[in-house]
Amino acid sequence: MAVLNVNPTRMELTQMKRRLATARRGHKLLKDKRDELVRRFIALARENWRLRLDVEKELGLAMQDFALARAVMEPGALRQALLYPARQAELTLGRASILSVKVPEYRMREDGERQALSLPYGMAETSAQLDNAIATMAAVLPQLIALSEKEKTCELLADEIQKTRRRVNALEYVMIPQLEETIRYISMKLEENERGSLTRLMKVKEMLQAREA
Repeated sequence: MAVLNVNPTRMELTQMKRRLATARRGHKLLKDKRDELVRRFIALARENWRLRLDVEKELGLAMQDFALARAVMEPGALRQALLYPARQAELTLGRASILSVKVPEYRMREDGERQALSLPYGMAETSAQLDNAIATMAAVLPQLIALSEKEKTCELLADEIQKTRRRVNALEYVMIPQLEETIRYISMKLEENERGSLTRLMKVKEMLQAREA
């Protein structure tokens, strides 16, 4: 491991020791953050998986009903029945923070209370399968929004986990060993200078003693 380009002085040694202590403290904090991010990510991924299974099941039933309705209804009547929405809904986007990671929060507000679905078309030219499909799609819409929120949150957490892991590895395998090697280098240089100074002092002392003799 290459040492940093510094002067081997006691001031630099003190500064390197302070930087090493800061790096070790930051390394511990980042490791704790990474572990907590991984724990949160795993929990959200499990919730996302269960929600996706439910949504796919409901959408599959709705698609079956749409296919049956298409088989028994006239194409023009089917298109006419689907021109207008059953009710209005408003989607708002908020922000939440998970360990300093900004994640989205989707909130859907529907007109009126949760009540029986009012269909915008007449019953004379439509089939029961179309009614069931529209009711299923309306019921699964909040789950779709929740699923998109969880999937985006998982994506953002995964990106942050990768960034945090790279920082932890950079501290653990590059910066901290480099600081430790630099501290050893400065310490060796200082000890070598001290031994040299001591040798010179002893030599001078011997010369003075020899002169006095």
